[in-house]
Amino acid sequence: MNCIRKYTVWNTEKALSFICFFLLIFAWCFFSFSGMVQDIFLPTPTAVWNRLMEMHADGSLWVSCWESTQRVMVGWFWSAVVALPAGMLMANSKRFSAFIQPIIEFARYLPVVALVPLTLLYMGIDESQKYMIIFLGTFFQLILMVCDTVSGVDQNMINAAKTLGAKKSQIYKEVIFPAALPGLMDDFRMTIGWAWTYLVVAEMVAASNGLGYMILRSQRYLATDTIFSGLIMIGLIGLVTDWIFRMLSRIVAPWQERLGEQEHE
Repeated sequence: MNCIRKYTVWNTEKALSFICFFLLIFAWCFFSFSGMVQDIFLPTPTAVWNRLMEMHADGSLWVSCWESTQRVMVGWFWSAVVALPAGMLMANSKRFSAFIQPIIEFARYLPVVALVPLTLLYMGIDESQKYMIIFLGTFFQLILMVCDTVSGVDQNMINAAKTLGAKKSQIYKEVIFPAALPGLMDDFRMTIGWAWTYLVVAEMVAASNGLGYMILRSQRYLATDTIFSGLIMIGLIGLVTDWIFRMLSRIVAPWQERLGEQEHE
């Protein structure tokens, strides 16, 4: 009976997602094909599709997708590598938290766009500057999210491990990290989405390829079909990365899904 209920809920959710997507496409077709909105403001789906096929034929589309994906993944990866241990330490060390949290709280309000001139001055115009923009756009948010997730681990579990004689390193490895892992995977999934929003900022200066560069260049010539093409590709790649992280979360933390099923029974 429980399986039937889960299957029904799953079908309902998928149907609602499809309806929302269909309504969006219908509205786009209606306003563009009817002429209610000029092509310069809202190109037709046909025009966008033709533009995508043109860029696919000359190879520029996949080069741009690869370059942008690489920049996002590298910048976000180093953000996660630094934020994960630092955030866990913040959650379990009041001294370290008191030392670093004011700096993090201050820096996370700085607009990344305003940091572009400094990154160009310090790092030049090569790829490392673009990685740094993605890093700065995600790190300060991610470290606080990791700290909050790790702080939510049941203190009774930590106390039980201490009572059994576990060392501090063992507590981190065997108790805190596994308990916080499902939440950490959600944090990673959200911040990699934010990383894509900083892509245009990373490619706005001294870039010769990438989806963000393609969008900015098209803006100069009011090529809205190319702009829409770039936005659609960013959205599709973002959906794929989101799906991958959902699957990874089920693989690396399968106990969380079982606990969720038990709570709903």
